[in-house]
This record gives sequence, C-alpha cells and structure tokens, in this order.
Amino acid sequence: MSEVTSHETSQRFTAREKVALAYADTIIWAPERADDALWERLHAEFTEPQLVEIGYWIGFISGGQRWLKTLSTKKGELAAVLAEKQGQKA
Repeated sequence: MSEVTSHETSQRFTAREKVALAYADTIIWAPERADDALWERLHAEFTEPQLVEIGYWIGFISGGQRWLKTLSTKKGELAAVLAEKQGQKA
C-alpha cells in the first residue's frame, strides 16, 4: 500500500502534509467529510488564501485527470503529439 493512501498513519508526513492530503481526499472522493474538525485542522496549518489556492489546485488537477481518463489517453501521448508538431515547424 502506498504511503500516500495511508497518510494518516504514515510516519513519513508532517502534520501539515497529512492534513493537506486529507483535504485532497475530501475534495476528490468525499466532500461530505469537510466537517468542522477537518476545517479546524486545516486552519491550524494554513491561512484562508492558502486553503483556497490548495483547494483550487486539487480540483484543477483532479478534473484534468478525469478528463484525460474520459479521453482514454495514455501516458506520454500529449508529449509525443507536441514533439511531432514542433518537428513539423522546424
């Protein structure tokens, strides 16, 4: 099992990192877990602007990954297409 998926019990992450990972899990998988206890933990480690930025980034990356999955893309396909286009311009 990845330490990221078991971040709450892992010794690898700081308290700040653990709550950031819990925030990511909550945004991506279970928004109903955004309870007062989570917000208290988050505010103990991050400012409101930081939470907005982190939350936005998590949503942006997660949404992008879901979109790529919907398109059935494979790792490296975009880089290959871009390299091909660059080669055509030269």
